Amino acid sequence: MTPLTILWVIWASITVVLVVLLIYRSTLAMHEDDQLFIDESESHMAKEQAELLVKMDKLQPFVRGFGAASGVLAVLIFGLWIWQGINQM
Repeated sequence: MTPLTILWVIWASITVVLVVLLIYRSTLAMHEDDQLFIDESESHMAKEQAELLVKMDKLQPFVRGFGAASGVLAVLIFGLWIWQGINQM
């Protein structure tokens, strides 16, 4: 296996995890309400929204990390591909 192939496999794996995290985050965001009108009988909704925000806050660093890793690897793969092409000339 060439280094470029190994980088492609690593990039694809990281990008798949990133896509799964983004899909999960979007499903959480679908349940988020922008504004709640709550009386005493519906206070459980406020608790659900608070729990949802905690989940999304915990997920955010992973999304950023995998996004950054995917971007850096994409640039690295492109640079290596260009470098190999120049050296073959």
